[in-house]
Amino acid sequence: MKRFALLLFFYITLFPIKGEEYLQKSNITYYPDSACRQDEYIKSRCVLDVYYPTKIKKFATIIWFHGGGLSAGQKEIPERLKNQGFCVIGVNYRLTPKVKAEKCIEDAAEAIAWTFKNIESMGGDAAKIFVSGHSAGGYLTLMTGLDKRWLKVYGIDANKIAGLIPLSGQAITHFAIRAERGIKGEQPIVDEFAPLFYVRADASPLILITGDRELELLGRYEENAYLMRMMKIAGHRSTKLYELQGYGHNMMEPGLPILLKEVQLILKNK
Repeated sequence: MKRFALLLFFYITLFPIKGEEYLQKSNITYYPDSACRQDEYIKSRCVLDVYYPTKIKKFATIIWFHGGGLSAGQKEIPERLKNQGFCVIGVNYRLTPKVKAEKCIEDAAEAIAWTFKNIESMGGDAAKIFVSGHSAGGYLTLMTGLDKRWLKVYGIDANKIAGLIPLSGQAITHFAIRAERGIKGEQPIVDEFAPLFYVRADASPLILITGDRELELLGRYEENAYLMRMMKIAGHRSTKLYELQGYGHNMMEPGLPILLKEVQLILKNK
């Protein structure tokens, strides 16, 4: 028995259990203390979790925004993204109707800015920050990455993001914003709250992932296809679109491996 325990000790020492090479810090407030003191909802809601490797220097980071139509959902670190050599940051943001949907974008930008400011102190590389998310999280990815105003507030050029990889994000004005204005979901709008409004050639690499056009939410594939086409017409050379045949809106399982593959490709070409 003692011999077995000794062998087990040496095995674990030489070959650590994979999960033990990662640490998680939870419920970190990403707004300044002054904002938290002034707004209890910011204090309670605007927190993030950081899951990062401890034995990799200058690791890449994936910021992950959860879905839920900007009105529901909780921060998460998808299991499929764990133990892949990357840091993953799961972000909570304020929700409608308690706040206007615009505040969700503000929170996303604040969390991205926090990452740029703090990731190197954990061993990461600020030049390798990717932004991603599913559904509403995909919309926040697109808005903060294409409309440069949101990160400019923090002195950050959105083009410094290594890659934008939304899963089933809305490219037109989000339906939560249209609902605030009394506009039906079937009525498409493209205005300052639409990622499509900010098509430009110099944006970060853009990887669009959706479910099957016949199974997705109303028009979701077509919105992304139009965004891809307009980005290419504008001269953007790093836009891709994946349509996951046979999968509907909840296409995380096939979508996340594509996310990981594209992160690796972008890093390889940097």
